[in-house]
Amino acid sequence: MPIGKTASMAVVDHLGITIDDLARSIAQFDPVMQALGFERQDAEGSVSWWREGETELILFPSREADTGPHHHGHVGWQHLAFAIDSPDEVDRLHGIALDAGWSAVREPKTYPRFNERYYASFVEDDNGIRLEFMYNPQDVNTPT
Repeated sequence: MPIGKTASMAVVDHLGITIDDLARSIAQFDPVMQALGFERQDAEGSVSWWREGETELILFPSREADTGPHHHGHVGWQHLAFAIDSPDEVDRLHGIALDAGWSAVREPKTYPRFNERYYASFVEDDNGIRLEFMYNPQDVNTPT
């Protein structure tokens, strides 16, 4: 068994993200995470989304006011990519994110610089947190 992985756990157990406004971030993240099949768990001072076999995502409010937003390309967070089952699902999740107040960074499209089958979109929330919804089938015989 590889180092850092047990028979029942992923290597990455959870991902904590610091945000400015917990209520606003819940309003933006919850529709997306629920659409991805994650269950929300509220705690005092934080919120998380969990799904069997997946990394838990936890939001924590900033300890200091006015420290955001994160600026893409600076040291730190880059983006979190969710592997999606089809281009149609990429489109659907992109729409859900926009309806929840995320901004489109890149509309859904094919990215031939990765490969001819890579289809993705990118969205960003008020905190500068960027998500990617991506379809990248490994089997070249899988229809797009």
